[in-house]
Amino acid sequence: MITLVLGGSKCGKSRVAEELLNRFNGKKFYVATMQPYGSEAHAAIERHRKMRSGKYFETIEKYTDIDELDLPYDCAVLLECMGNLCANEMFCDGDCSCPVNKIVSGIEMLSESVSELVIVSNDVGSDGISYDEGTMKYIAAMGEINCRISSISDNVIECIYGIPVVLKGELT
Repeated sequence: MITLVLGGSKCGKSRVAEELLNRFNGKKFYVATMQPYGSEAHAAIERHRKMRSGKYFETIEKYTDIDELDLPYDCAVLLECMGNLCANEMFCDGDCSCPVNKIVSGIEMLSESVSELVIVSNDVGSDGISYDEGTMKYIAAMGEINCRISSISDNVIECIYGIPVVLKGELT
């Protein structure tokens, strides 16, 4: 089962995503995609570690190439977050000419190999502001990734000011 949890910055996406896996009795993995660059990133990482404390997640730091994850079928995965993964793939040193296809196919592969997959993603294209070319490509890529993942997800939940709103499926 795939559940996509989307929303704006600091809207409660992570809390909702973690709560969705509270009742899961098997092994739980937290796939962290944020590279620890700078004090703000370190603070966010620490905040998320504290949120997960006592919830029995095993953390895997995987900044790119999620298709390489090899996890047991009967586990649950919380992937956080698609915005970081997309940026890492787009702006990495290697050649990633089509990050959208790479990420979506990685999600498809991961979803077929685990019992539960909860993905946290960002709504980055709603402000209507025009940015530089690189940022606009990132916004377009995120929009396409969110659309494609939504289409294969069993559940899509948008967080608005901490309130989960079900757009597809049901809140379990």
